[in-house]
Amino acid sequence: MSLRSSVSDAVGSVFKGRDEIDLTEGSIGAPLFYLSIPIVVTNLLQTAYNLADTVWLGMLSKEALAAISFAFPMVFLLFSLGMGLSVAGSVLVAQHVGAEEEREAEYAASQTVTFSALGSLVLGGLGYFVVGDVLEAMGASPGVLEGATAYMQVISGGLVFMFVFFVFVSLMRGYGDTITPMVVMFGTVVLNIALDPFLIFGWGPFPQMGVEGAAVATVFARSLAMVVGLAILLRGERGVQIHPRQMVPDLSYLVKLVRIGAPASLEITSRSISVNLLLFIVGMFSTTVVAAFGIGIRVFSVIFLPAIAVDRGVETMTGQNIGAGKPDRAERANHFAAKVSFVILAAAGVVVFVFAAPIVDVFTNDREVVRVGAEFLRYVAPTFGFLGFVRAYSGGFRGAGKTLIAAAIAITMLGVVRLPLAWVAAQSMGEEGIWLSFLVSNVFGGLLAYAWFRRGSWRGGDVRTDVADPVTAGDD
Repeated sequence: MSLRSSVSDAVGSVFKGRDEIDLTEGSIGAPLFYLSIPIVVTNLLQTAYNLADTVWLGMLSKEALAAISFAFPMVFLLFSLGMGLSVAGSVLVAQHVGAEEEREAEYAASQTVTFSALGSLVLGGLGYFVVGDVLEAMGASPGVLEGATAYMQVISGGLVFMFVFFVFVSLMRGYGDTITPMVVMFGTVVLNIALDPFLIFGWGPFPQMGVEGAAVATVFARSLAMVVGLAILLRGERGVQIHPRQMVPDLSYLVKLVRIGAPASLEITSRSISVNLLLFIVGMFSTTVVAAFGIGIRVFSVIFLPAIAVDRGVETMTGQNIGAGKPDRAERANHFAAKVSFVILAAAGVVVFVFAAPIVDVFTNDREVVRVGAEFLRYVAPTFGFLGFVRAYSGGFRGAGKTLIAAAIAITMLGVVRLPLAWVAAQSMGEEGIWLSFLVSNVFGGLLAYAWFRRGSWRGGDVRTDVADPVTAGDD
């Protein structure tokens, strides 16, 4: 047996495709595991983009590190405003697949790609011209503002490439294939990490671009990923297929996508806005605190990867089981996912609490930034497990088409609890008041998500026929 076939067999034994597992029959744990593990890897690779930028720019200067501390939340905000459509497409594909409605799933995927691309062009154009003013209003100092603005303008210009790639990931996940996006992501991450130092520091024939170079590397790598993703969707050999004739904008279907996607976008946007608004509060303190806050947010983005993966996995399982007329199985999947997420994140919290300083030290050699960043991590780490509840049950609400409930939980947790508490506590406790707001809101959000799901208001969330589907076009 060749080395290549041995590796292929080993990978195949862990990562199974949709044809090898059934999300609507049998045990709960095994299909959720096989669905979620590739999502963990995909999200880890996704986070590697941001971590690579953080590490390389941390070597450049403290100002460069502070610049992306301001820029990253802005990137997330732009994505959040439009990602609701990809969530809607994923939910519709999952429910149609569960109901064995292949042609309807393909139409949903085709329309999702079209409207997501159009929406990203609008958002990218708007973002390019306003990011500088927004960053200045958020309190970015002159030494930080130039780099953060340059980074955001490049990202805004390439937003359509990044959007369409994420739509590809969402649609494949709704179909039940999480392996293909993982493989595509791996190639682009390797390319991005390799390009970063050349463009940031001006190695070889490349000019030294600093913070802007990190954005150029990201957009270039994502544009290649988009091309590969579209090719996979058009061929349809793995996952759901799209058809050019079905991609002609259908405004009646846009109504359906918006009805499901707008609350999902609101949920994601509320998370982004909360970080951006927190930067107003963080910006009242020194550059050291801003840099420490940015590192802490990046660390959280890694730690929460398992919970986010379970969130996406249970979203797909819930959607397919709702489509198959099996709400009881969907409910069991959600409770199982919540327990698993709580245990994993609680264990991660212990590790982060103990090794907080060495973790922050990976990103910077500034001793004061390490001290403040470690303090931030130790405040929040004991509450990680509660975010497992938030993520798991929110995924279940979305999969059932109840995206408004998931949005309400996020807004209450972040807008009603975290932000006001951070503002008030920061006045008397300094930056520690901001860290305290994370602790309190995480616990509150976890308990709220659990209580709301137990009410059973997510049942009856079949959104396939909310708006009558048009007769789908034939294959090209």
